[in-house]
Amino acid sequence: MFLSLESVGVRYTRASGGRAAVDGITLGLAAGQVGVLIGPSGCGKTSLLRAVAGLERCAAGRVLIDGDVLSDAASGVHLAPEQRRIGMVFQDYALFPHLSVADNIAFGIGALPRAERQARVQQMLDLVGLGHAAKRAPHQLSGGQQQRVALARALAPQPRLLLLDEPFSSLDVDLRERLAQEVRSILKESGTTALLVTHDQLEAFAVGDVIGVMNQGHLEQWDDAYTLYHRPASRFVAGFIGHGVFAPAQIVACAAGPCVQTPLGELHDMENCPLPEAFPLGECDVLLRADDIVHDDASTVRARIERKAFRGSEFLYTLRLESGEQVLAHVPSHHDHHVGEWIGIRAEVDHVVTFPRVAAVR
Repeated sequence: MFLSLESVGVRYTRASGGRAAVDGITLGLAAGQVGVLIGPSGCGKTSLLRAVAGLERCAAGRVLIDGDVLSDAASGVHLAPEQRRIGMVFQDYALFPHLSVADNIAFGIGALPRAERQARVQQMLDLVGLGHAAKRAPHQLSGGQQQRVALARALAPQPRLLLLDEPFSSLDVDLRERLAQEVRSILKESGTTALLVTHDQLEAFAVGDVIGVMNQGHLEQWDDAYTLYHRPASRFVAGFIGHGVFAPAQIVACAAGPCVQTPLGELHDMENCPLPEAFPLGECDVLLRADDIVHDDASTVRARIERKAFRGSEFLYTLRLESGEQVLAHVPSHHDHHVGEWIGIRAEVDHVVTFPRVAAVR
């Protein structure tokens, strides 16, 4: 792996009383890959990013880039941030307001000969699509354009690794996903290995080749977006990614092998997502995502609409089954039913995901 984190820990010793912000995290990125860390506030994702940058010392473990040891808690190695050849894009972009766009990009490459520096600045301007704005001041640009200037400035010194801390958080919601896709294109075109922190799942899915879900300082899963969504490694990941609920169910013996009895009927998916061998027949909780539930007026299973959220092309319905369980459903927005109305639904589950029964979570 180009970037390797081996059992990395970060500990804050003052106000937290020695609390571990990051505990035993191991992950890797191949050259040219884009990794994303997501998780709830306070889960440790920014602390981990700061440890990779050298802004925090590792209390445990090692950080390596291309085989070079940047941090090693056991031996006391800790390269200063400026020695790591790592670029950073901050949440507020940190552009210099008194410098032009071109001069902002040139700021970190002042040691290059003038002609080479100018050529590099022009290359970065072309890369981020801002060749027309070279002489403008940052305040004359939109938020999305400022974000691309910050990215160009970070890429200009040709860092071995680029770190991005919540780079889209100050942008309008409608702009974030589009800018995330643009940033991914820029990183891929430049062949840059990058690690990004965000709290937004759509941003993570738009940018990342591989995504890590963090919880209370631990890395719950490090995988591609499809696997995180359809084959979550833990109950936390299953609940954090996407819209869904855990419904009480039973693993029972069926003609073709074990299957899952749910309030919506039997679920079979032994080929695509086999049930864990450690699970005996008996009680479990099954993950039912909103896209697993299909509105079907012909179905004998009925559910009452408790809440509805308009999402443009669809509604997100919160439904209550006659048996008392709650489920969610994505329904095309031309199916505009009223709160309190009973509708027919059926399960169409391509990946059956089960976990041991937790009585308190329903």
